[in-house]
Amino acid sequence: MEAKTKDLMVFVETNEDGTAKNVGLELLTPGREVADKQGGALSAVIIGNNVQAAVDAVNAHGADQIIVVEGEEYAHYTTDAYRKALIAVVEKYAPTSMMIGATNNGRDLAPRVSCFLKTGLTADCTGVDIDEATGKVAWTRPTFGGNLMATILCPDSFPQMGTVRPGVFKKGEEVAPHAEIIKEDIHVDPSEIRTTVIEVIKEEGGESVDLEGADVIVSGGRGVGGPEGFETIKLLADAMGGVVGSSRAAVDAGWISHAHQVGQTGKTVAPKIYVACGISGAIQHVAGMSGSDTIIAINKDADAPIFDIADYGVVGNLFDVIPPLAAEFNK
Repeated sequence: MEAKTKDLMVFVETNEDGTAKNVGLELLTPGREVADKQGGALSAVIIGNNVQAAVDAVNAHGADQIIVVEGEEYAHYTTDAYRKALIAVVEKYAPTSMMIGATNNGRDLAPRVSCFLKTGLTADCTGVDIDEATGKVAWTRPTFGGNLMATILCPDSFPQMGTVRPGVFKKGEEVAPHAEIIKEDIHVDPSEIRTTVIEVIKEEGGESVDLEGADVIVSGGRGVGGPEGFETIKLLADAMGGVVGSSRAAVDAGWISHAHQVGQTGKTVAPKIYVACGISGAIQHVAGMSGSDTIIAINKDADAPIFDIADYGVVGNLFDVIPPLAAEFNK
């Protein structure tokens, strides 16, 4: 496909209540920077049913143009309906680049759209910029199990597409709404939608962990010693008004569910405060939390790599350090 504009397009995923998912609003931040460097507008695409709340949120976060596709067939995410709608929008508006959040739905949708458009796709990015030499989008993502960072360019096909992990960027400050709002009448016949949402089942135990939206995360690693050790982690998390996170080692050991995992194969987070307890600081974990405003490490190994990136560090046994620390916060 040929890019007819210099615009950057962000797909803003919605919740079933019509509100915007955080990742879409987060992507408007790098989207603004890249769009300005490309010399084009920042465009947002919203697909769903009764999505006025999402439109208002996007408008308050700096989009120049908001393209809205509404219909009952978009009330629940289905690959067929969303793929057809998004392809129709991209073909009509022909942006030079496009960002999609690397959520479960985004990871399903993006490759299907890119394949139809015969363009490249860089998945699970943690950085986005413009390459000065070529003027093309430079997508940065971890590779070799998180041990290296690769920067990828797709200069010969358009739009240049990438999925970006939630939590990598932060939502910008709200601004005066100024977007041009365009409603596209795009509908998909029910016969073309090959899947049907019959029932939505909550995760076992009803557990829902909002790591990406948390301001404070207290995470435990191999140093907690077992599932009972996370009771101590939760003690500090509750005292600080935060949520419990974990390293991959703790999840693999079966001590806590994957919903809590931070890192290369878990969630990417950027809270105001991140407390790493009994976590050595392997690069795979650091890749998921290094964007935190303040990092506090508690580890009995003074040589643990986590201290290299921590703003504050406590060398000591977490079971000795956390209870009095939590007591002070509770005061």
